[in-house]
Amino acid sequence: MGYDLKMRVWRGDENGGELVDFTVPVEEGEVVLDAIHRLQATQAGDLAVRWNCKAGKCGSCSAEINGRPRLMCMTRLSVFDPAETVTVTPMRTFPVIRDLVTDVSFNYEKAKQVPAFKPPEGLKPGEYRMQQVDVERSQEFRKCIECFLCQNVCHVIRDHEENKPAFAGPRFFIRYAELDMHPLDTLDRKEMLREDQGIGMCNITKCCTEVCPEHIKITDNAIIPMKERVVDVKWDPMTRFLRRRKSPEQARTPVPPRGAEVDHAQGAETP
Repeated sequence: MGYDLKMRVWRGDENGGELVDFTVPVEEGEVVLDAIHRLQATQAGDLAVRWNCKAGKCGSCSAEINGRPRLMCMTRLSVFDPAETVTVTPMRTFPVIRDLVTDVSFNYEKAKQVPAFKPPEGLKPGEYRMQQVDVERSQEFRKCIECFLCQNVCHVIRDHEENKPAFAGPRFFIRYAELDMHPLDTLDRKEMLREDQGIGMCNITKCCTEVCPEHIKITDNAIIPMKERVVDVKWDPMTRFLRRRKSPEQARTPVPPRGAEVDHAQGAETP
């Protein structure tokens, strides 16, 4: 059964904008992105919105719906009261390009700073051997669809633009964790993570975990373990020494902090 949905959508660009009220006819079973598309087709043909798969796998349609970071394609209208006004605004942490589209290039610049997976010398693709437990541990992090909702909600950069150069954010903390937990990787990125990527700035409020559409336990399974490993390297060398002697883990070459050159081209994709 259809009804008229009251919507309040942010319209504007980098120079400013405002919330504009609309009434959009919707049908039972639809999601917020359906309403946005109908609004675009019938009332606001110039409304800018980024989307692709409409299946919760591309991460393109991230926005803030009634103040909460969500994927528009995965937010059913049935979770709202029919009399409620649904407010859709762009992600607050990133610069607005136009309407609901933001400039998320900050994240791609941070991705470039992650030294790639580097297997042991002489080990060719197809010769990788891992325990299943190691595969499963990093597989959770591979579920990331790069919607950047975790980056958007993280108060370290959401409320402090000046922190962006020195803070990688939750999305990339799980990438560093994935590589550090890989038994065949030969690079040690922990000092780089502490010095250049700002893992110490995270105070584990778990807001990133709460908004993740893939339900990745970002804080518990990635950030906290990496904080513990960074502490071992920086302040508890004896613990690191004993652990290395007891573990068959591949020895690693430390990646120096920013200022020292690192050959990223020698890396390979993680298997």
